[in-house]
Formats: sequence, structure tokens, C-alpha cells
Amino acid sequence: MSGSSILLIIAIYFSVLLLISYVVGRKSTDNAAFFLGNRKTPWWVVAIGMVGSSISGVSFVSVPGMVRGIEFTYLQTVFGFFFGYVIIANILLPLYYRLNLTTIYTYLDERFGKNAYKTGASFFLLSKTIGAAARLYVVALILQSVVFDAWNVPFWLTVCVTILLIWLYTFRSGIKAIVWTDTLQTVIMITALVLLVVEVMGQLNMSTSQLFSSLIESDKTRIFVFDDWHTKQNFFKQFFSGIFIAIVMTGLDQDMMQKNLSCRSLKDAQKNMYWYGIAFVPVNFLFLLLGVMLLILATQNGIALPEMSDNILPMFATTYLGKSVLILFVVGIIAAAFSSADSALAALTTSFSVDILGVQRLSAEKAERNRKIIHIGISLLFCVIILIFKALNNKSVIDAIYIIVSYTYGPLLGLYTFGLFTKLKTKDKMIPFVAIASPLICGVFDYVSSHYWGFVFGYELLMINGAITFLGMWIFRETKAKITRSK
Repeated sequence: MSGSSILLIIAIYFSVLLLISYVVGRKSTDNAAFFLGNRKTPWWVVAIGMVGSSISGVSFVSVPGMVRGIEFTYLQTVFGFFFGYVIIANILLPLYYRLNLTTIYTYLDERFGKNAYKTGASFFLLSKTIGAAARLYVVALILQSVVFDAWNVPFWLTVCVTILLIWLYTFRSGIKAIVWTDTLQTVIMITALVLLVVEVMGQLNMSTSQLFSSLIESDKTRIFVFDDWHTKQNFFKQFFSGIFIAIVMTGLDQDMMQKNLSCRSLKDAQKNMYWYGIAFVPVNFLFLLLGVMLLILATQNGIALPEMSDNILPMFATTYLGKSVLILFVVGIIAAAFSSADSALAALTTSFSVDILGVQRLSAEKAERNRKIIHIGISLLFCVIILIFKALNNKSVIDAIYIIVSYTYGPLLGLYTFGLFTKLKTKDKMIPFVAIASPLICGVFDYVSSHYWGFVFGYELLMINGAITFLGMWIFRETKAKITRSK
């Protein structure tokens, strides 16, 4: 399949997104529409779009490739995700709606003070910028190898054009347009995934019963690990990490919560969260199923697999499975990548505008102008970070993202846990130091444990990081006497 044909598909796809963005946002381009969609979004639109935002282009390359190294054990984490979403729906969403928040970090200002507020927003900005750039990096790299290398287009130009396309359909009305374009992109992504599974099944030349037997007998379809506490794949490590990853990556993430806050009511937002959590399990199962089927296909045909697991599906799609699979693959990862990156760009713009610069205190005209400048600036920052990530990354991207989350979202977990489950006040001026020290201490602890005790931590570093932050806030708590005098 020629690169020009793929470019034509991308052009048609992007034109549809631009049209939806124009239709949805033509009557409202102010900050109220950009930040919260005027709080008129139907819950089912948000629920569908959030699936695409969570999965991203990374899942298309990393999750199927995971099967070779860790079998189906990733599902243990996914099961934990669901329970995390239930906690979000019943603890965090009622809080956010009761306070009528535009950005969720405003809660920290009301609970602790300005330093806590700025610290929470800053950690979100750091983590989301790096995570979103990592996800975009995957897609840009694939487009580069499939299309642009043949035309000697430099990678930096591929990155810039990809981000420009996303900026074009988000700059007018932000989240108001994104919730609708993401719905379309999620439907396209899941359709592509299902058709990919069907196509690979056809390549295996097996009956349904034969394939089922092969999957049952394969050592790559093991889900649960209870007997080894030293491995990262231990059930309890994965399951409880999944709960807390969901809480921080969704419930404490302005990107995901901004969509929920655009719903018409708390009840609608909770309904969205439940259905989103339910849908996340079968979608990830399909990705893992696709991965094990590719391994079986490689064994059948004597195909040598690439060293990096992230390259398994791209290799099959571009070399062995024909034009139809390549089309599905390209459309699927673009849909997933755009639905993840566009909402991240809007959320980062919202958080920096409101939390860091305080544009809500400016006149409507000046606030909108500043928001547009910030939107451009963050888009350019994405370009820079993607190029840095390309130079440094040497492992599974999805694993790298979760490791980043463990360090950068840990302080947020500690801040919110302390605020929600205690009535104590903490010295606001000390909170930035606690939040910075926590991931540093966590990193040292992880190094010592793995090198001297032989115990390797996985994503549960997130919980340890949050616990250290919680402890630090308790150490610097204010006494009742000081609280009384301050009143």
C-alpha cells in the first residue's frame, strides 16, 4: 500500500474531525465552552470518548506486545481500574460537583492554601505533558516508518504536522468539540481493533474451536499470579496498583475529570464513570487477545519477532498481514492517538490558564486571548518533549508511562488522601517541599530494594509515593492552638 494512499486516508479522517469541531463550536468559542463545554454534554458521549482518551495509540502497540513478556497478567491491573472508577464516582465526583470546580486542583486551595494548589496543578502539568507526549511519540514514530521515511521527511516535521492537526480542531472551542470528536474516534478505534482480531483469526487458518483450544493451552494466556511476591506481576501488586492508578490517572487528572465536569449533572457524570469502567475491561482483553494470536501466527510461519515488544504489531501490520490490516492499523492508532492527545492538550491549557495564570480574574476578552496563546505554547512544548522522548526511550512505552505516573502522581494521591480523610491542616508553605521530596525518597527506596534486597517494585511505587507525601503532611500538620490563632 502506497504512502500516498495512507496520506489520503489521514486527510479524509482529519477533515471529518475538523468539520465536527466547526459544527459543534461555531456558536461558542469562549472560555466557558473551551473549559467545560458549557456543562451541557450528554453523559454517554463523555463515556464513549473517555475510552479512547484512556487507551491512546500506545495500547495499539504496547498492550498486544506485552503478551510475550507478561502474558495476560495486565488484566489484573485492568480489574483494579474498575474498582478505582467506582471510588472516583462515589467520592471524588460528588466533591467536584459540590464545589462547582473548573479545575479539580482548586480544591487544594480551599483545603490547604495557595502553595498546595499550585503544587498539585504543577505536578499534573508535569505528568500529563510527559505522558501525552509519550503517547504521541508512538504514533508519530509509526507514521514515520510507514509513510514518511520513504519520502525522506524528517521525524521532527512529522511530529510538528501531527500536533498541528490536533491543534487545528481544538483551538476554537476545546472540550466542547473534543467530547464529540473523541466519541467518533473511539468508535473508529474499537471497530478497527475488532476487525484486526477478525483478520488475524483468518490468517491463522484455525476453526473457532481450534483457536479456543490453542488459547487455553498457551502459557501466554495466564492471567493471575498469586505465588511469587518478588515479581511485578503478582496479583496483589497489580490489582491494588490498578485501583490507585485509576484514581490518580482519572480521578485526580484534570484531563479526564474535565470531561466529567462538562456533564449536565453529578448523576450523569457518575453514570458515565460506571459505564466507562465496564467498557475498559473487554477492550483491553481484545488487545491482549490480538497479541497472543500474533505470537501463534509467528510460531506457525517461523517469523522472527523484533527485540522490542512495541514493534510486534507494527511489524505484522506493515509486512505480513496485507493492505486491509495495514489500513485498520493506521486508522486505529491515529484515532486512539488523536482522542488521547486532543483532550490532554485542552486539559493542560485549562489547568495552566486557570491554576497557574488565573485567567478567570481577567476580562473575558483578555482571558480568551491568553488561553489561545497558552494553547499554542503547550502544543510547541509537546513537539520538544516528543523529540527528547525519542532520544531516551528504550523500553515499552506504556510501562514507561506508568512508571512516570508512579513518581509524578504520587504527591497528588497523598495530597487528596490527606485532605479527604483527615480534618487536619498542614503548613501550606511546606507542602511543595514535601511533594518534591516524596518521589525522590521513593526513588532511593526503589533502588536500595532492588539492588540489595532483591525485591523489585512495580506500579505500587505510586502507593508508596502517596504514603510518603501523606506522612510528610502529617509531620508538618498544624496544631489546634495554631489553627485557633489563625482564625
